[in-house]
Amino acid sequence: MGDRVRAGVSAAVTAAVVLAVLAVPFAVPLDEQAVDLAAKLQPPSWAHPFGTDEVGRDLLLRSIYGLRVSLFVGVAAALAATVIGTAVGAAAGALGGWADRVLMRIVDLFSSVPHLLLGIFVVTMFRPGVWPVVASVVVTHWLSTARIVRAEVLSLRSRPYVDAAVSGGASRWRVTVRHLLPAVLPQAGLAAVLMIPHAIWHESALSFLGLGLPTHQASLGNMVQSARGSLLAGDWWPTLFPGLFIIVPTLAVAGLAGAWRERLNPRRRSELTL
Repeated sequence: MGDRVRAGVSAAVTAAVVLAVLAVPFAVPLDEQAVDLAAKLQPPSWAHPFGTDEVGRDLLLRSIYGLRVSLFVGVAAALAATVIGTAVGAAAGALGGWADRVLMRIVDLFSSVPHLLLGIFVVTMFRPGVWPVVASVVVTHWLSTARIVRAEVLSLRSRPYVDAAVSGGASRWRVTVRHLLPAVLPQAGLAAVLMIPHAIWHESALSFLGLGLPTHQASLGNMVQSARGSLLAGDWWPTLFPGLFIIVPTLAVAGLAGAWRERLNPRRRSELTL
């Protein structure tokens, strides 16, 4: 019952988040450059449920817009990284031999560099924007998917139906496309969902460091970074609410992924953890 309740709460929070980031921007447009110094640093009230920031902007509206950016980065990066990781892992497992060794040494090479450091290197080569952040997340997050898919393909290669297909004259390409890839898609899909929270935190960290999105653009990392001075002055709301918008949705997505993981293969859940 506990697992069902956790999955239900995670699903409800995720649905509410998706609905908010899709509906609110159409209902209430946000002027990124708007400034109202007369309303700066107002505490939470009926007019501004999350209060206002240091230049008088509504924190609830900016948090929703920032979460929209974070979710876009998370979903786009997770899909791209999963495609790359699945292709590399499937090729390594299916080809074996020298190809497997070369591909996995490439994976080890990328893994040897800290994710955040490699992400910083990628974003500094471009102007601040969404797509450089997506690229940095993709470069640093396809590795786990490649290892998961490779391990699954190596396990599947010893199955009787694969041996029967090879004995029947099926080419290696046909065996991979018709038998191996369809079998690893559930694990790859789970890896993609698990990657979304990682990508959101990655984007927030880069924006907090001033390397993600432009400072005027609504981003959860930018909002937390710009609120540091207010926090030292005793104004807690500019930091608290954007921080909650980072933590709560990522926990909800992680809860859904955990329920999927247990349903998919409860005996091997540790192997699917990124």
